[in-house]
Amino acid sequence: MTSAAIARRETVNALRTVRELWAELLLAIENPPADAWPPRQLAHNLRAGDDEPLVVEDRAPLVLREHPAPLNLDALDAGLAIERTLFDLADTLAAAVQHAPLDEPRRWNYRSPTNPGSRAHGLHFACVWVEGRVLDEDTEAEQQFDDTLAAPLFAPLPPHLLHETRRTARIAEGRLLRALGLDQRTTPLPDHPCPYCAGELTLHTGPEQAPTVTCSTGPGCTAPVPVDEHDRRVWGWADLLALVAAFSSGEQPGEVEPAAA
Repeated sequence: MTSAAIARRETVNALRTVRELWAELLLAIENPPADAWPPRQLAHNLRAGDDEPLVVEDRAPLVLREHPAPLNLDALDAGLAIERTLFDLADTLAAAVQHAPLDEPRRWNYRSPTNPGSRAHGLHFACVWVEGRVLDEDTEAEQQFDDTLAAPLFAPLPPHLLHETRRTARIAEGRLLRALGLDQRTTPLPDHPCPYCAGELTLHTGPEQAPTVTCSTGPGCTAPVPVDEHDRRVWGWADLLALVAAFSSGEQPGEVEPAAA
C-alpha cells in the first residue's frame, strides 16, 4: 500500500471516529465530569431506557451557540477546539481545490462577519466534506442535461495537503478520545476494591477496544472470570455488568461469593 493510500485510510478513519463520537461529547458537555468507574461506554448502556436520543444534526455548532452553564468545561473546550480545527481545515482545502459555483450544494462556503457560511451546517458536514476531498470525489467532469460537460467541482488534493489533512484529523480524533476517556490508558480504581478478594482493580481502555478491568491479586482471586496472560483476573466487556452488580450488592470488598457453576 502506498503512503498516499495509507494517509487516506487513516484520515477517513479519524474523521469517522469524530463523527461517530460527537454525540457523546455533546452529552459530556451537559453532564458533570464522570469518575473513571464505570467506564463511559458501560455508563452509556446503563442510562435509563426512556432517555431521548440526541440528534446531533439538529444541534447548532458549538462555536455558534451560547454556553451559559456547561457542566463539563474540559469537554466544552475540547469540542470548541475540534470544531475550529476541522472548520479551518475545510477553509484551507477549499482555497486550494474548490472550483464549485456559489449555488452548488457541495461547495464549502467561507464565513464572513455576518454569515457563518458552511460552518452553520456543523461538524458532521465539515467531516463529510473533508473526507470527500481526501477521497478525490467530484474531481471529474460531470455530464449535464444537455449532454455538455461541466467543469469538475474540485481539483484532486495535492500530496502535501493530503498529509496535512491526515495530521489535523488525527489530532482532532486524539483530543476527542482523551476528552471522553476513550484513549489508551490504564486507570487504578482505588475507591472500588475487588468485591471478591479486596484486591486493587485497574480499568483498561483504548480507542479500538472495549474496556476491561483486572484484579491485582492474580489467580488466587475467586472472581468468576478468566485469567489473562499476566495471571490477573480480567472482566471483559460481557462481564462488566456483573461487576457493577457486585459493587452494588452492599457486601464488603472480599465478601462477595462467586456464583455457583
